[in-house]
Amino acid sequence: MNQLIFASSWSPYLVGTLIGILSWLSFLISKKPLGTSTTYARASARLGALFVGDDIFEWKYYQQYKPVLEWQTMLVIGIVIGSFISALLSGDFNLTFTPVTEFESILNQNILGRIFSAFAGGILLGFGARLAGGCTSGHGISGAFQLSIASWISLIAFFVGGAAAAFLIL
Repeated sequence: MNQLIFASSWSPYLVGTLIGILSWLSFLISKKPLGTSTTYARASARLGALFVGDDIFEWKYYQQYKPVLEWQTMLVIGIVIGSFISALLSGDFNLTFTPVTEFESILNQNILGRIFSAFAGGILLGFGARLAGGCTSGHGISGAFQLSIASWISLIAFFVGGAAAAFLIL
């Protein structure tokens, strides 16, 4: 058992099974699907309130997705903390920075351009996840678990898009 816990990687079959069990327990206990993109949408309201003020909570979107602290927020925080603990226990944790020369070679940008690209990509990804009604975990795990046609179409598109991107990069 210690070998499994302290391993630098786990079997995808074991992890997939555990995520499936977690998804099932999520429905059983909370009556809600497993997902993370709504958490980021709720956090954006809190962040937006710093710049726009509390009027942001009156927006139609935030009336539907109230910016409250709930179990899915704890799930996202737990993913970050759990990943950190896992890296420490496996001995794989190291703090490294990508040298500026590598930043410059990717998309021919300097470090500020790369940071901007990362933030812009994250914003587009979040917008797309909300537009699609969920993220990869929401559609790929919970939606597929519920046999949702939209989720299965999304899941197929994730794999096709991922394969196409990998083909273009290689």
